[in-house]
Amino acid sequence: MLLQRFFHHGQLIPGDFVSKLTHLDDRGEARMVDVTDKATTEREARAEATIRMAPETLRMIIEGEHPKGDVLAVARIAGIMAAKKTHDLIPLCHALNLTSVKVELSPGDDGASVYILTRCKLSGQTGVEMEALTAASVAALTLYDMCKAVDRGMEIGSVRLLEKKGGRSGHWIAGKS
Repeated sequence: MLLQRFFHHGQLIPGDFVSKLTHLDDRGEARMVDVTDKATTEREARAEATIRMAPETLRMIIEGEHPKGDVLAVARIAGIMAAKKTHDLIPLCHALNLTSVKVELSPGDDGASVYILTRCKLSGQTGVEMEALTAASVAALTLYDMCKAVDRGMEIGSVRLLEKKGGRSGHWIAGKS
């Protein structure tokens, strides 16, 4: 596909914008980014997700009455495992030597959700944003899977990058330009 043929919401994306998409070569074909010459730096990313559910479902989770046991512990482990396997799930991601993965799950203030916060770190040549996002997403999906027998109406949302540090682009925080 030629670079000039990229569209977003029905609008043609200008060529100079497309040239910034690092996973496309000069012909517009997908490629894995070559990080050979990039400096090794400390890198960190934080992401979040939320899963909304019936208040009764959250109560069962918090009080340890869920038939499948400690679903928060299972979701935490699933998120950590997912971060470590991101390169197997997202086609052009590099396999990374993560030095830290944290997945925190906490009841939402609304009494009907679980808030998921993830953090991934490493010293390397490419960032860990995808690993943090994958950890948050898979932790939420695991909660859904474990609780669907009692609440099929759960809704996963607000999966987003909160912060990234390190690398050439420096420090980025959501909501700040």
